[in-house]
Amino acid sequence: MKKIFVIILSSGIIMPALAQQKTTPPAKPATTAKPAQAKAAPAKTSPAPVLKTSLDSMSYAIGMLDGNFFKMQGITAVNPQLLGKGFDDILKNKALMTPEQADQLIRREMQKMSRKKVQPTIDEGEKFLAENAKRPGVIKTPSGLQYEVIKEGTGERPTAEQTIKIHYDGTLINGRKFDSSRDRGEPIVYPLNQLIKGWIEGVQLMKVGSRYKLYVPYNLGYGEQGSGENIPGGSALIFDLELLEIVK
Repeated sequence: MKKIFVIILSSGIIMPALAQQKTTPPAKPATTAKPAQAKAAPAKTSPAPVLKTSLDSMSYAIGMLDGNFFKMQGITAVNPQLLGKGFDDILKNKALMTPEQADQLIRREMQKMSRKKVQPTIDEGEKFLAENAKRPGVIKTPSGLQYEVIKEGTGERPTAEQTIKIHYDGTLINGRKFDSSRDRGEPIVYPLNQLIKGWIEGVQLMKVGSRYKLYVPYNLGYGEQGSGENIPGGSALIFDLELLEIVK
């Protein structure tokens, strides 16, 4: 879910120049000279707010904290007049919509902004998966998950409700590794149904002792939000999984 505030500064620079020039014939008498043109008045700017009272300070603080919260959510611009009116209408019980309607509206708009920001990553992942599906040995499921059998095991297949012990490497489609139990030297032990959708589906296809590669679309991974700094929103992911054990 990099926010930008645009601040417009205006400035005027007056550079007077004095020049003396010899003329022939001599200059006209002062009485016949045209009057100097008056300089344009500088543009008026809105005065900076002055916090004269505790009410002023509280009002400004509320606006600042609300603005900071929504800035972190991805909001980069608002209509300040309607923002103030919405606040005032709530205090006067004259709001134009219910709190539930307002919440849904904000969620929809934030989802649009979030989707727009990650759309290039989504498009890149979909292009990769479309090409990857053409490779021999790659199988695509109805959900869009792709997998490739590196080694087929002989044990049982886990159910979503069971706890698994598994080794893995996770990479982005550009090859950058974002996590690895192998690098840490310790497999993870976790209830399968608490993992991402791509794992829940893919690991249930594996028998104990198997090693598969999973190619996970963003909607079966970490979605449009991504995960921390290592997995950008909208990322398709690749996992090299080895199912070691179903933990009893």
